[in-house]
Amino acid sequence: MVSTLYRWSLPISTAICMLLLILIVTTKQLPDITLVTHEIKLIFAAFMDIFLDALPFMLLGIILSTVVENFIPETMIRRLTPRHPLGGILFACLLGIMFPLCECGMIPFVRRLMKKGMPVYIAVIFILVGPILNPIVFASTFMAFRDEPAMAYSRMGLTFGVALTVGFILTRFLKSNPLRHTFQAVTGSGPNRAGHEHLHAHESHGHSHTHHHHAHSHEHEHDHSHAHGGRMTTMLSHGTTELLEMSKYLMLGALLTALIQTFVAKDSLSAIGQGPFVSHMFMMGLAYLLSLCSTTDAFIAASFSSTFSSGSLLAFLVFGPMIDVKSTLMMLSIFKARFVLILSIVVALTVLAGSLLSMHFFLA
Repeated sequence: MVSTLYRWSLPISTAICMLLLILIVTTKQLPDITLVTHEIKLIFAAFMDIFLDALPFMLLGIILSTVVENFIPETMIRRLTPRHPLGGILFACLLGIMFPLCECGMIPFVRRLMKKGMPVYIAVIFILVGPILNPIVFASTFMAFRDEPAMAYSRMGLTFGVALTVGFILTRFLKSNPLRHTFQAVTGSGPNRAGHEHLHAHESHGHSHTHHHHAHSHEHEHDHSHAHGGRMTTMLSHGTTELLEMSKYLMLGALLTALIQTFVAKDSLSAIGQGPFVSHMFMMGLAYLLSLCSTTDAFIAASFSSTFSSGSLLAFLVFGPMIDVKSTLMMLSIFKARFVLILSIVVALTVLAGSLLSMHFFLA
């Protein structure tokens, strides 16, 4: 049953994508018939808003992943990646500044980097902090909270704190490979830890065979690419496959988020808005469910400023871009479910503690 669903998921998602594109190009609305209720129209409108907001960022991530696949050799990724854990964490944060991607574009880009040899712990940190630690998000947060500029700085500072915490935990305690499908180029989840010894021994045992096989595969791929129109054809094929693969998770996440936005009432928020602990938990849960883009979520948070405390708004701004419905589903396409669950709990606890501390020391 599961295999049948997976086999049909690609053509079904392709048909839905084509339908959405037709509706976009022709600017058609849902047909005005009695079977289409007001709620269904709201769900469709919310779904289109979420999907269209996320689609350009996902396409950008796919373009970058295609460039990485075809132009950046594995040796360059290995040479640029620091071996010390702290250096790896800083490197992941630097990548977030250099590549201003939303979480929708982050997943395909990071998956390609891991296939090229990036350690898992650096890739995970990049997925978490990349959607926040970039100039675009800082500028939007600063503009949304003009009267409270400390919110923009606190958002960046707490994000960096989460990166340090998660990176330390991954390099210290991750002992097994968390990937659903082991990438041939991945040599461990952390420097000298997280299963590195086991994978390194396996890699050393077959090094000469792998080198010979890689050289043979490279020649074969070069001839195959040349025969079918060169590198551009290969890039187009890779990009199309990546788009169809990742769009399934994006559409499912967008649909769930649209359902939540349509049926979850927002009128009864003031009663819990000022609670010192409950408000933080509530805003983190709301950020997870709404699945807003990190470039626009600051304006949504600012609309709650008269109802919720500054600390709870900070938790909303940091937790949402790291872990939400869309990113959870897309991370499940790469990592094992148990790892995604533990990672989400660690991030939630870190953001909760950091937002409570920031409210007392920086946002008072």
